[in-house]
Amino acid sequence: MKTATSAPPEASAAHAEHQPEIMSATRPNPRRALLLENIHPRAADRLRGAGLEVETCRGSLTELELKDRLAGVSVLGVRSKTQVTEEVVEAASDLEVVGAFCIGTNQIDLDACLARGIPVFNAPFSNTRSVVELALGQIIVLLRNVLEKSSLLHRGEWRKSSGSAREVRGKRLGIVGYGKIGAQLSILAEALGMDVRFYDVEEKLALGNAEPCRTLDELLATSDVVSVHVDGRADNRNLFGAREFAAMKDDSVFINLSRGFVVDLEALREALESGKLRSAAVDVFPREPKQDGSGFESPLQGLDNVLLTPHIGGSTEEAQENIGNFVPDKLLNYLEMGTTSLAVNFPNLQLPELRGAHRLLHIHRNVPGILAQINQVLAEQEMNVRGQYLKTTDEVGYVITDVGRDYDEGVVQALRQIPETIRVRVLY
Repeated sequence: MKTATSAPPEASAAHAEHQPEIMSATRPNPRRALLLENIHPRAADRLRGAGLEVETCRGSLTELELKDRLAGVSVLGVRSKTQVTEEVVEAASDLEVVGAFCIGTNQIDLDACLARGIPVFNAPFSNTRSVVELALGQIIVLLRNVLEKSSLLHRGEWRKSSGSAREVRGKRLGIVGYGKIGAQLSILAEALGMDVRFYDVEEKLALGNAEPCRTLDELLATSDVVSVHVDGRADNRNLFGAREFAAMKDDSVFINLSRGFVVDLEALREALESGKLRSAAVDVFPREPKQDGSGFESPLQGLDNVLLTPHIGGSTEEAQENIGNFVPDKLLNYLEMGTTSLAVNFPNLQLPELRGAHRLLHIHRNVPGILAQINQVLAEQEMNVRGQYLKTTDEVGYVITDVGRDYDEGVVQALRQIPETIRVRVLY
């Protein structure tokens, strides 16, 4: 499906400082996509099958490298390590859409993308099961003292005594963050016989026999295992420090599979060395190497009661294949139909398939009167409107109009002239 893209004229002096750079009306033909960080090959196959030229890179790129590589690129795909900053977005004059091939999007400046009319899509469901299975495995390994037994055997010492090894059945699991991952962990942990409690800053529907805690301290004081599954919002930075570890139940287990900046690792080491905590498993870190094979340092290294993994919670073949199918479909649905369903920073619209018509897409700052101006343009051009769709956020409005005859370039130019226009696209 071909597209034409155009930009509004220079902003008035009153709006000039807020006017984002608008992409050129000249589109690469075919479109180009750049996929970084060893994204599953299914993604490249899917995009190539839709007619895009695809360049792949096994590792992440620095800001300077990324700005250079994005020249002429319409579609960018990243995972967790590549930082898509405001400077990167401003420099990417041809960029139309970004895909985060993971759950988190805090590595992407969502506001900068929104200001340029660039939707961002992620994979909110595709690796949930993988993270949950790893959490369950860690709970069992840590409660059974498998790490200690393995370390002793590696040092040549046989110690078969059960010691303080415990079953998971009957133990209380406290889940911090009851989103998609936390809720699924709740169900599977309960199936293993665990008593589940959860804490979330938002009111959530409890699944199975799980019960909410009114405060984080209530959960910490009563849980044998605490597993963290919060999102990347700034409020979660240093959510766990010395005070929170002191509030936890003696001889309990701590697991973090969420974000590296959530935990003060020095405080966690102190809690482990003092015997306050039994053991811990950590999969994410405040600073992570950008490529495999790079050096890694952490305050938790050298502790036999700590299970360290290199951010592999969602890194299973099944999860990456699922993501490699899911995210490209969202990207292509936007490019080919204008659909923004499940976009994380953009008005969400699920659009019908385009048949026998042209589709005009108008992205603008959300101020009163824009829809009326769009319709006035269409009326003046005597366009037959077959369908029209509108969705807004506080910042941006998204209007899609299907028209029933060949559009005239004058329509596009007139739509560009509407004040507060960010981007105009035409699908035909």
